[in-house]
Amino acid sequence: MFDRRFLVKAESAGIFNQRLSIDSAVTQISTHNSAALGWSRLPSNYAIPARAPSLEQAQQYCAHLARTHYENFSVATWFLPKRLRQHFFNVYAYCRISDDLGDEVGDTAASLALLDLWQRELDSCYEGIPKHPVFVALSETVRQFDVPKHEFSDLLTAFRQDQTVTRFETFNDVLGYCQYSANPVGHLVLYLCGYRDAERQQLSDYTCTALQLANFWQDVSVDYAKGRVYLPLEDLRTFGVAEHEIAQQQNTPAFCALMKFQVERARDLFRQGLPLVAKVDRDLAIDLDLFSRGGLEILNAIEQQGYAVLGNRPAISKSRKLGLVTRAAIAKCFGVSLGASR
Repeated sequence: MFDRRFLVKAESAGIFNQRLSIDSAVTQISTHNSAALGWSRLPSNYAIPARAPSLEQAQQYCAHLARTHYENFSVATWFLPKRLRQHFFNVYAYCRISDDLGDEVGDTAASLALLDLWQRELDSCYEGIPKHPVFVALSETVRQFDVPKHEFSDLLTAFRQDQTVTRFETFNDVLGYCQYSANPVGHLVLYLCGYRDAERQQLSDYTCTALQLANFWQDVSVDYAKGRVYLPLEDLRTFGVAEHEIAQQQNTPAFCALMKFQVERARDLFRQGLPLVAKVDRDLAIDLDLFSRGGLEILNAIEQQGYAVLGNRPAISKSRKLGLVTRAAIAKCFGVSLGASR
C-alpha cells in the first residue's frame, strides 16, 4: 500500500512543476510582446528575418546602412584600404543597430528584450547559424580576423546598463561605463587592421574613452532629456551644481567651471592616446588622427562658447570639418606624415 505522505508530496511536486511551466510560459509571452513592441518602434529592416540572406545580400545590407546613417563614418572609409571597407561596414552595422536597440525604443522592457535577442544572434554568429543580415556578413569578418566575441558582447553590456543606470557617482564609474560602451570599438578597429597587442589596445582605450567623454560633454542637455546624467555626481557636489540647474538649462558660473574641468580631463585622455598614431600603418593613422582631431574640435567648441553647453549644443563648423578632411586627404594622397601636435 502507498504511503499517503508520498502521494501528497508527489501531488505537491506536480502542482509546483505546473506553476513553473505556467510562469515560464507567461515570461515567454511577456518577452515576446516586449520584443514585438520594440521592433515596431524601429526601422522594419532591423528585425530578424525568418530565413538568412545570402552573404552578398547581407554585405549589401551592411554597406547601405553604414553609408546612409553616419556621415563621418562614410568620410573615414575613404581613407581605408578597399579590402577592409566591407568589414568596417559590417562592424558599423552591428554597432549602429545595437545602439538603436538600446537608445531608440523608448521602453526599458522592450529594449532589454531586443538586446537579449541580439545577443542570441551574436551567439549564433559564432556558432555558424545566424539569420540576421548583420550577423551573416559579420561571420565572415569574425572568421577572417579571429575577433573575440566579448568585443561585440561588451557593447551590449553597456546598452543594457543604459536601461537601468542613469547616474554615476564617480569619474571612475564613468570610465568603467566607457570600458564597455566605447573601448571595444577601438579594439575591433585594431583587429581589422591586424593589431592584437595589449599596448595598442590600451592606447586605443584612451582615445575611445576621450571621444565618448567629448560626446557626453557636448550632449549634457540631450542626455538629460533621456533621463541620463554622465557628469559624476561627486563632481556636481564639489562644484556646487544642483541637478535641477541642468534640468532648467542654467549655465551658471559653477556649472561652466565644472564643464571646464571635465573638458580638460577628456583632453588629457586624447594626449595619452596620441602615441597610437605612430604605432600603426599610415592608412589607419590617418583615420585615427581624423577622429581624434574631430573629438578635440568638439572640446574646442565647448570652450569657445564658455563651456555653456546647456540648451546650446556645441558643434563643429562645416568649414572646420572640411579642413580636417582636407588635411587627411592630403596625407593620404601625398604621403605626408601626421604630426603629433594637437
